Amino acid sequence: MQHEKDDGAQPRFRPVPWTALETPADAELWIAEHDLALQEHVGKNETGYGVCFTLAAGGDIFMQTSDDAVVLDITPDAEWVAPLIAAVAQAEPPKGSMWILPADKLVQLILGLSTLVASTTLVVGHNFGRRRHY
Repeated sequence: MQHEKDDGAQPRFRPVPWTALETPADAELWIAEHDLALQEHVGKNETGYGVCFTLAAGGDIFMQTSDDAVVLDITPDAEWVAPLIAAVAQAEPPKGSMWILPADKLVQLILGLSTLVASTTLVVGHNFGRRRHY
C-alpha cells in the first residue's frame, strides 16, 4: 500500500511531547483533555478521528474510542507492543493490525503504554477499518 503526500501542505495537527502518566487519575485526566481537544478541533462531518501515539522505540498506534470500544490500528513497526496490548485486553492478538478492545480497558491501556510513548498527534481521516451502519 502506498501513501501519497502533498509535501506543500502544512500538517493540521502537530505532535505533542508525551509526559508519562503514573496513576489512573492521571490517565482519566489525559482522556478528558484528549476528548475536549477532539471536540474543539474536529469538524462534525469529519471521520477517522482519534489520536496517534508515536512510540519512542519505533512505530505508531492509532486509537479511536467510542462509548463501547477502543479501536487500535498498529503499524507494522509497532507490532512489538502486541504482548502489552494482549495483556491489557486479556485476549489473543488479532490476525491483522486492528485491535478492538472493550471501552472499560481504556485507562489500563493508556497507563500500560504511558512509558513507551514519545508523542501524540490528533488525527482525522484515518481508516480504522471498521464501518458502522446505524
